[in-house]
Amino acid sequence: MAHFICENIKQLKQEIGNTQLVAVSKYRNIAELEEVYACGHRDLGENRVQEMVDKYHTLPKDIRWHLIGHLQTNKVKYIAPFVHMIHAVDSLKLLRTINKEAKKADRIIPFLFQIHIAEEDSKYGINPLEFQEIFEGYKSENLINVKCVGLMGMATNTPNSNQVKQEFGQLKALYEKYKQVNNWHTLSMGMSGDYAIAIDSGSTTIRVGSKLFEDS
Repeated sequence: MAHFICENIKQLKQEIGNTQLVAVSKYRNIAELEEVYACGHRDLGENRVQEMVDKYHTLPKDIRWHLIGHLQTNKVKYIAPFVHMIHAVDSLKLLRTINKEAKKADRIIPFLFQIHIAEEDSKYGINPLEFQEIFEGYKSENLINVKCVGLMGMATNTPNSNQVKQEFGQLKALYEKYKQVNNWHTLSMGMSGDYAIAIDSGSTTIRVGSKLFEDS
């Protein structure tokens, strides 16, 4: 068993303090995730629905599963009964589907709006300039089986730390604009390569995978 995984988790948690860690478990096998679990960590993040569903049925049921990748409307039904939080809501159409499936499962599913802050067009998310219109649409439709608790975003994959800091700062400013009146508590930004900048920029939740599973 790769016990270095537990050591990596402990070291990272000491480093990040009160910031929440979502351990990104995509492409990781069951033995590796059992090591994460044995270390006492319960928040796992998956990009793909099918992989999340398979692991949910195999691993202990007190794991809190975070869907952090792009979510298609036709796959919402598979995770609605158990997903802890959906980080990547990028349209009202998707949100309506989540609400419908959450109602069937008799649940209220917490979610984050994903905001596009990076230079890469390949990354998903709502344009910051269009966010207010989409957020007002969410509020006016009275979708009672979903609850927005904050925002998520991914910075540009670049060695330019100033650019990354600027992008995280943009997301933080948008978060602060809506946070208090809407009782938000989660700003999900920062991954293995930029989590330190994200935390300095005000992130409450980081999504880290490769750093945890590397044998140093």
